[in-house]
Amino acid sequence: MPSLLLASPQLLDPNFAKSVVLLIEHNEQGALGVVLNRPTSKTVRELWQELGQPPCQSQRPVCLGGPVSGPLMAVHAAAELAEVEIVAGAYFSAKKQHLDQLVQRPDGTLVKLFVGHAGWGPGQLEAEIEQGAWHSMPATAENIFDEDPDLWQRLMQSLRGTELPALLKIKHIPADPRVN
Repeated sequence: MPSLLLASPQLLDPNFAKSVVLLIEHNEQGALGVVLNRPTSKTVRELWQELGQPPCQSQRPVCLGGPVSGPLMAVHAAAELAEVEIVAGAYFSAKKQHLDQLVQRPDGTLVKLFVGHAGWGPGQLEAEIEQGAWHSMPATAENIFDEDPDLWQRLMQSLRGTELPALLKIKHIPADPRVN
């Protein structure tokens, strides 16, 4: 199942501090993901002008997907333009013809455009998770397209709510703590 990686509060690398990374691919060759919560001040329209592409009117922010340079990538809700389905309702594309069509869609359409990505070599991500640099949780389309500036904080709080009983070896938490 596709995952979101939440940077541990102890992860001080400025590229990933308080980041939420969507893993798009993870196999024996390594892992590739995009940081969901790093919008830039540049709009899709400005980027498209810089690239000399046909004009688009999108005022959506371009996201900084990570420190590794590479092709433009998009995570979106348009199944007909999908190259990979990430989870139900969320798709990945990097082909130019798909990106051209995605940026022409109205700003209300669920599309995030990424410059750069996060990448790990074979075994690197697993080692970082084992060292406590990342926490993992299942990805959902709702979390992927969430524009909340406090996304990391909110997801960490929800994750802690599910991890704390296991860490404390608590078998049951009553709905009403007074019955404890």
